[in-house]
Amino acid sequence: MSSKLQKAGLVVAGLIAGIFISLNYSAIAAKDAATSALPIEELRSFADVYNAIKQGYVEPVDDKKLITHAISGMLANLDPHSAYLDADSFKDLQVSTQGEFGGLGIEVGMEDGFVKVVAPIEDTPAYKAGLKSGDLIIKLDDTPVKGLTLNDAVKKMRGKPKTQIRLTIVRKGETKPFEVTLTREKIKVQSVKSKLLEGGYGYLRVTQFQEETAPDVVKHLEKLAKEDRDAKGTGIKGLVLDLRNDPGGLLNGAVGVSAAFLEPRVLVTSTDGRTEDAKRRYLASPEDYQRGYKEDFMKNLPAFAKTAPIVVLVNGGSASASEIVAGALQDHKRAVVMGTQTFGKGSVQTVLPLSNNAAIKLTTARYFTPSGRSIQAKGITPDIIVEESANGESRERIREADLERHLGNEKDKPVEAAPPKPQPKTGKKGKADEADETPHVPLEFASKKDYQLSQAVNLLKAWQIIKR
Repeated sequence: MSSKLQKAGLVVAGLIAGIFISLNYSAIAAKDAATSALPIEELRSFADVYNAIKQGYVEPVDDKKLITHAISGMLANLDPHSAYLDADSFKDLQVSTQGEFGGLGIEVGMEDGFVKVVAPIEDTPAYKAGLKSGDLIIKLDDTPVKGLTLNDAVKKMRGKPKTQIRLTIVRKGETKPFEVTLTREKIKVQSVKSKLLEGGYGYLRVTQFQEETAPDVVKHLEKLAKEDRDAKGTGIKGLVLDLRNDPGGLLNGAVGVSAAFLEPRVLVTSTDGRTEDAKRRYLASPEDYQRGYKEDFMKNLPAFAKTAPIVVLVNGGSASASEIVAGALQDHKRAVVMGTQTFGKGSVQTVLPLSNNAAIKLTTARYFTPSGRSIQAKGITPDIIVEESANGESRERIREADLERHLGNEKDKPVEAAPPKPQPKTGKKGKADEADETPHVPLEFASKKDYQLSQAVNLLKAWQIIKR
């Protein structure tokens, strides 16, 4: 018995040492070596459990599976965003940042053993079926979600295009669970959309921050300028930057989009964590947003991007990179932020590859706006609160602070931006609008029913009147 425990203890110690070496965590190791040693008692307890499973579990379990589950459990219990990525999950993550992947198009987390919808991605099967932030998925076809890991559940939701899966959903306000059948697609997320609005105002929507998002924003701004010229306009009078339901993505994409509207080399965001690598300042400069481009794509930026008034639209589905952009433009007084409180995902995840083609996604720092505000578990408060409908109502959404084991906000930097003055809710109370009466049909952004967009354009028009 003791020799087996000793062997298991050596396996665990070797595992931990191997992780530290493969992750290049020399900075942490050097820092902690003088102050802490390996927790022998805890490792002995781990070895006891390991041995008990190997000897007595009802079915044989191989070592690789046990160790993988141990790593996954360590990370999953830190916060909602740290995770172990096996080889397939790691590959999927790499593909998704390029804007193309297979599946349902849904950002998910875990709560009480069920899959919780964080946000459906626009123009995907999940979005078209009307899945909402806060929905709990309790069954995948006939398989109960309870007992599955998040990775297992995600794998079941993914599959070959044109195959179907049946989700059983529990939604707040619904008296009983309901089923939705979705057809998997090869999802190509169009990161940037734009159109010229009536009166010479531009509309620019970013749905997700990918590798090509920042250069695509420049192209769409050029397109808006050309459309205005073709329409015999006098130049773009103002711009609505729509970040609603944008779940985030790549940091350099957020820095690049911010840089399109800010003066060169101003601070966009900063990060702070335990290691020196985690303490960074990101500026509106090519070295911080340009990746894989020999020439600075900002050279094609039309002049109105730096001068035209901007309204940034946000809501509870605006998270992470979209909050960085909104916070930067707000702090530098380059734009007015309008809508509802954002999600509050202000933590940095670093993907650290392992030697077996897998990786871990580890929370390593917090984001801060240029004035030093922490986004984590708070989000960005709009300058002007405008609900989703004219009657002053918005769909209820989960936020970072609602997630189990969410990272706290106790490490705010001392510099705090003054909170915006409370604004009255726009619109009169009355019967719910058509979008609210149809629970499974999402609001089409930039449509005639888009109340928040109409209010953003009204604000831009008011600025034009004031300028005269």
